[in-house]
Amino acid sequence: MHFFISMHDGFGFKITSPVLRYACALKSRSMLEIGRYKIESNIFLAPMAGITDAPFRSLCAREGAGFAASEMISSDAILFASNKTRHRVKRTDNGLPHAVQIAGSDPDAMADAAELNVKHGAQIIDINMGCPAKKICNKAAGSALLEHPKLVRAILSSVVARVNVPVTLKIRTGPEPSRRNGVEIAKLAEEEGISCIAVHGRTRADRFKGNAEYNTIKEIKNVLSIPVIANGDITTSQQAQSVLEETGADGIMIGRAAQGNPWVFKEIANALAGKPVPEQPNLKEVHKTLVTHLDGIYHLYGEYTGVRIARKHIAWYCKGLRNAANFRAQAYLLETSSEQLALIDKYFSHPDIFEVAA
Repeated sequence: MHFFISMHDGFGFKITSPVLRYACALKSRSMLEIGRYKIESNIFLAPMAGITDAPFRSLCAREGAGFAASEMISSDAILFASNKTRHRVKRTDNGLPHAVQIAGSDPDAMADAAELNVKHGAQIIDINMGCPAKKICNKAAGSALLEHPKLVRAILSSVVARVNVPVTLKIRTGPEPSRRNGVEIAKLAEEEGISCIAVHGRTRADRFKGNAEYNTIKEIKNVLSIPVIANGDITTSQQAQSVLEETGADGIMIGRAAQGNPWVFKEIANALAGKPVPEQPNLKEVHKTLVTHLDGIYHLYGEYTGVRIARKHIAWYCKGLRNAANFRAQAYLLETSSEQLALIDKYFSHPDIFEVAA
C-alpha cells in the first residue's frame, strides 16, 4: 500500500491514499443526526414484526446499534388499546431515541397514529413503506404505496405537519424491477420534511428473493441531503464496508443477521472504525445474553405468551451449535418459563456444544 501525506491543514494531515480517505470518511459518517437527535452509531436495527420488541431492541442497543425503531403497528386507531400494540411500542431505557414505526394508507389516520404515539412518548416516528407482506400490501400499505407517489406524498405531508418530532421513512427500491421509482419517492420524501430514509435494496415484487441491489440506493444518496441508510443482505463487517463504499450511504441497517446475534453490531462497528473485531462470544456470554433476553420477554408478555414468543429466539441463539435440533425440539414442547430456563441451563452446561454441528 502506498500513501502520501501533504502539509498540515489545521486539523491533522491531508491523506491522499484512497484507502485511508475511505477509512476517514467511514469514521466521519459514524455519527449522524435525525432532526434534533444525534445518532452516535450509523448501524441501525431494522424493525421486524414479531421480533424487535423492547427486550430485543435493548440488547442490540447495548451491543452498539445506534437506532432501533419499534415493530410496525397499524394506523388503525382501534388497535391502539390492544395488548399486542402496547407490547410493540413499549419504551425502554436503552439510551436511544424512542422511535415508533407506523403503517397505513390513509393520510389522516397515519397522522392520528403519529400524534397519539408522540403523546405517549415517541421521540421519532418511522413510516413503513417497505414491508412486502401480503396482509399489509393487500391494504395498500407498506411497499404497496410505492405504486402511488401522490398518496405517498399526502401521507408524509400529513404526518410531518401533525407532529413536532422527526419523521423517518423506510422504503424499497420500487414496486418491481422494471419500475424502480425509489429515487422519485426519496426526493418527494425529502421535499415533505422526512429527516432520514432507509432503503431496502429489493423491490416489493422481490420480497426477500434473490440478492439486494445497491445501485438505486447509490442514486438516492446522490440526490438527497438527508441521511440515507442502506439495507438488505448485510450480515458481516465485510459486507457492511462494501455496501457503504458502493452506495456512499450514511449508515447501514441490519435485520435478519441480528436474530440470535446482537453482537453483530459491535463486530461491524469495530471493523468500520478500524478497531480489532471482537472475538465471537463464548459459551458463557451466549448463555447469559439468552437468559437476559428471555427474562425481558417473560416480563413484557407474561408467562403464557412469553414462553411461546421465546421459542423462536431460543432457536436462533443456538443455530449452528452441536445437538441444536434436538434442543430446539425439546424447548418447543415446554409450557413454562422455569422449564425453558432449566433446559437452557442444562444445554449450555456442555462445553462441547460450541463445536459447530456437521
